Amino acid sequence: MKGVFLMGTEFNVPDKILTGAGCLADAEKYICSMGKKAFIVTGKHVVKLECFSKITEILKKNNIEYTVFSGITGEPDDKMIDDGVNLYKKENCDFLIAVGGGSPMDSMKAIAALAVNGGKISDYMGKTIEGKLPPMVAVPTTAGTGSEATQFTVITDSEKGIKMLLKGAVLVPNLAIIDPLFTLSSPQSVTASTGLDALTHAVESYTSRKAQYLTDMTAIDAVKRIFKYLPIAYKDGNNVEARTQMSVAALEAGMAINNASVTIVHGMSRPIGALFHVPHGLSNAMLLEKCMSFAADGAYDKFAELGRAIGVADTSSDDKSAAKAFVKSLGELCRICEVPSIEEYGIDKTAFMAAADKMASDALASGSPANTIKTVTKDDILKIYSSL
Repeated sequence: MKGVFLMGTEFNVPDKILTGAGCLADAEKYICSMGKKAFIVTGKHVVKLECFSKITEILKKNNIEYTVFSGITGEPDDKMIDDGVNLYKKENCDFLIAVGGGSPMDSMKAIAALAVNGGKISDYMGKTIEGKLPPMVAVPTTAGTGSEATQFTVITDSEKGIKMLLKGAVLVPNLAIIDPLFTLSSPQSVTASTGLDALTHAVESYTSRKAQYLTDMTAIDAVKRIFKYLPIAYKDGNNVEARTQMSVAALEAGMAINNASVTIVHGMSRPIGALFHVPHGLSNAMLLEKCMSFAADGAYDKFAELGRAIGVADTSSDDKSAAKAFVKSLGELCRICEVPSIEEYGIDKTAFMAAADKMASDALASGSPANTIKTVTKDDILKIYSSL
């Protein structure tokens, strides 16, 4: 595996990325060039935050009209998207701004796609979304999802009870504004789940069949940042340095999965979220150690490199030992962030296992497990579900 990459070297990122405390001010000229009327996609709690008012102040100052769609009340489903599309068209908006975590950003992408291409969002399951979409601006208020840098959106099909992974290069936002000060308001539980989501992105992309040199570079840097700074941000949410480093790590991990994709953890996580309503980052964290323990012997060298990068192994360690030390460290970080078990979260294990067959089928159907460096079967997935 070492030194071998299984895809070309195309590396897609947003047209413009601004980072650092106060970078919203630098973004003003870019926002103002996007269009004449903004459609702001967000949640009801975000509209009360200072970062939201700063964005609307920029729009008012430059005589740009805007409509606020705050109907993203949780992880987005097709009904929320339909509501957003209808309002976008009714208000004659011509560009979009997402403010919040992964849910508003994913919703913005889906709304933009349907506003141009029409139909239902479920029509695009298994297809590549195309077309000339309106300009999109992503302003994350959490450090984790990386949606500000990806061509993916995850929307729940409310009738089928599945999370749909939808993709297309046109879904990458045109402008990403990464101001770590906007993440200071994230509560401890959100800091943990989004931070571990970013870690999952970084580890999965580094060990993906689709890994390439540039994704490896961004992924391993993200892993190092997260192991150092997530415990600090979790314990002290006002630590600006930790918040800054986590924002950078989330961006790096997002760029990595945008080009190398995710693997078994995300494949298995989405069905848990769809059926048992566990937040995405948290369900990833519940699975992370078990899934990576399963995958490690498919690429001991890659997992070993991660172990050496974070200091749980060194050059004197053989690859297998270093890989196992890294996987163990994943579990330790999850425990530091107080990740609950399935049952501790309140899910009945009997009900969980009764749904396991459907979840395993849905996981495989998503395509993500196929990116794992080791072949994944339905039986493998069922065994991991039963071990939770």
